[in-house]
This record gives sequence, C-alpha cells and structure tokens, in this order.
Amino acid sequence: MKKVLVLMVLSALVCHSAIADPIAVHDTARALFGQIPLVEGRADLNAACGGGRNSNPHIGYCATQNLIFVSEDFSMRPQAPYEMAHVLGHAIQVRHGIADVALRAIRNRRSEEAALRGMVTRQVECVAGVLMALAGLARADLPQLFIGEPFTDAHWGRQPINSGPRITIGLTARAQWYDIGYTARDFAVCSVGEMSSVLIVAALR
Repeated sequence: MKKVLVLMVLSALVCHSAIADPIAVHDTARALFGQIPLVEGRADLNAACGGGRNSNPHIGYCATQNLIFVSEDFSMRPQAPYEMAHVLGHAIQVRHGIADVALRAIRNRRSEEAALRGMVTRQVECVAGVLMALAGLARADLPQLFIGEPFTDAHWGRQPINSGPRITIGLTARAQWYDIGYTARDFAVCSVGEMSSVLIVAALR
C-alpha cells in the first residue's frame, strides 16, 4: 500500500528520529523555493515513474509528476539527508530553468554532452551542500558515506525515469562541489561553467 510522506506536517513529530534529517532538508528547500516536489514512499520504486534496473533503488525525482519517490527504508539510511539534498538539487534546476538551459546546449552541441552534463551534476552537488548547511545538518563526508561514486544510476528525469541520464564525474569532484556549497551557505557560488546560478538565486523567496 502506498504511503505518502507529508514531510511538512510530520517534521515536528519526528524531529528526534532517523527520518528527521531528510525532512529537515526538504523543509528547508520548501521554505526557500516554490514548486518543490512533495515526497512519496513506495514499496516498489520500479512502479514509480517508470523505474527499472538502471534506476536508483532508494530515491528518484520524477519531473513529469514533480514528485520525489523514496523506498520504505530510505530515511533509516545514513546517506538519506545527502541523497534528499542531491535530488532536490535536480528538482530546483528543473523547476527554475537550469535544466532547460542545459538541454538546449546539449541538443545544439552533442559532442559536448558529457561535459555539459558534468557541469549540471557539479551544480547539483553544490546546491545540495548549501541545502544541508542551511538545514543545520552536519557536513556529509561523501567518501565515508559511499564506497564508490553515488548517483551514477538513473535517478531523475521525465517518465520513464529509468531512461534518465546516467553521469559520472568521480567521487572526488562530487565531494569538492558539495563542500563548496556547504562552506559558502550561498547558492551564488554554484555557477559551474555555462550552468550559472543566477536563475537559482532569482528563484529564492
């Protein structure tokens, strides 16, 4: 049976539980930006937004529905706050124009797709760092949390999410850009190459 996590309502009730940290990140994003997706817990993520063998087993952002889907055990995992912040970074890009900028550039310059998607990913990590810092959470030590590079599977995009982009930039680069955002606590530092942070800053409430 589908369980809907109404994060804004539950946060006060579970502030001392394992679920509190990803809720704090989500609450922070909703306070800062409009159009932030709600979160739904699912027993079977493959049934959500067209997931499949290429999809992340714990979390995904469905741009078609503007929803974040999480596994039933998602919030019990120590990686959950960072993972929520990362996926929210994609949602912020989608809802506030960055994804459109990236898609136009990719369509016009297919030979540079990997580099352009790498810029998008670095910006997402930077945004995740800012969100974690503003939520008052401890800095995520990505090399300690993950054995290998996270989020190289399909975890965001239009339905079916299983066909979404799969990018690798290396764990070191992810940690570097996450730390840039976390240290600055300011989305203005999250410009990466052609992916400017101007639209993100302009979208702040």
